[in-house]
Amino acid sequence: MAREVQVTFDCADPAALAAFWAEALGYVVQPPPEEFGTWEAAFDAWGVPPEERDSRSAIIDPEGKGPRIYIQRVPEGKTAKNRVHLDVRAAPGLKGDERMAALSAEAERLKALGATEMYRFEANAVDEGMIAMQDPEGNEFCLD
Repeated sequence: MAREVQVTFDCADPAALAAFWAEALGYVVQPPPEEFGTWEAAFDAWGVPPEERDSRSAIIDPEGKGPRIYIQRVPEGKTAKNRVHLDVRAAPGLKGDERMAALSAEAERLKALGATEMYRFEANAVDEGMIAMQDPEGNEFCLD
């Protein structure tokens, strides 16, 4: 039986990282439960202390196709390369120069949102080409 998957990011600033990934993936910040008009109203009803209200966030695919992404504050910073990372499919089906142009355009868009480019592999006879990036908190991901 297949299982539903949620991707979780540890970070220092959940709201900022949620905003980045929502924009990067075309997701939206998960709205509060229907019985609450705002997250503040939900937190009040649940008795969540003010100092914990910005400790987590989640983003969702508005079409319901992609996994939920949960973003949680942790006390420690990132210290090593991710063992698992996301590949953001920014140029599916494209080849050669057209593919690299699409990946480069997406890299520029994401850099304007706070990402950094680490390195790139240009398209050649063996590889289709990709760009390795980091989100604003240094989590690695690839534009594929």
